[in-house]
Amino acid sequence: MSKSIIELVDELSTDSLTVKILNALDFVIPGEWENLVGFNHTIRKLTGEEDYEVITKIRDRALAIYEDPNEGYQKAVGIYQKFDRTDKAIAAAAIADKVGDTFRWIPFLEKLTPKADKLQGVDLGLKLVGELLAHSKIHKVGLNPFEFASSIRENYDQAALMRMVALVCIDGVIPLGADFVSKVRNTLEEGDQSSFSNNDEFEAIRDSIPDGDKQGFITQTFDAVGGWMDNLV
Repeated sequence: MSKSIIELVDELSTDSLTVKILNALDFVIPGEWENLVGFNHTIRKLTGEEDYEVITKIRDRALAIYEDPNEGYQKAVGIYQKFDRTDKAIAAAAIADKVGDTFRWIPFLEKLTPKADKLQGVDLGLKLVGELLAHSKIHKVGLNPFEFASSIRENYDQAALMRMVALVCIDGVIPLGADFVSKVRNTLEEGDQSSFSNNDEFEAIRDSIPDGDKQGFITQTFDAVGGWMDNLV
């Protein structure tokens, strides 16, 4: 059985590598990040409410909305959790490639370890699609990459904006350089189907991507957000 939103927030880390990275990135968008842990504490910080009975009512209402199958919050969290589980495999494969660079004289190793840059490019494209999927679930809107990009520019702030900034920095700038947008675009446009069919992240969200040209949809989503990412860099 999946955990409730209350359990998930209560169990957030107070001091992990992720928390340290987000605190460090706060200089990019000052004042946007605060590590809130504990559901009741989060309610107090976001609403300014101190009355225990009122906090309890807000807590109960939030839980009911989260568990309502007609709402998209639980499904959105599920999408983020899928990426959280598969991201470790992506990192391991990228490391394997760097090791492989040292031992290219082993013929079969090159075939087993896809190039890290290519892997990172596909990974970033898929994570943007994951963000689009979660956005559509929460806001009950269609899967339109251009409307999604417009929402990022106009509506994303605080935790949502920090999430996107972290994605750009950690999955774009750090592994691929400041010109990562053009590199990823080339990777997505030139990549064959095997780049996605052997990817755990793609398999995790395959059924949620519209039928038809799924690879094209991933590329279109990246292109739609590419301008915003370039401006951020």
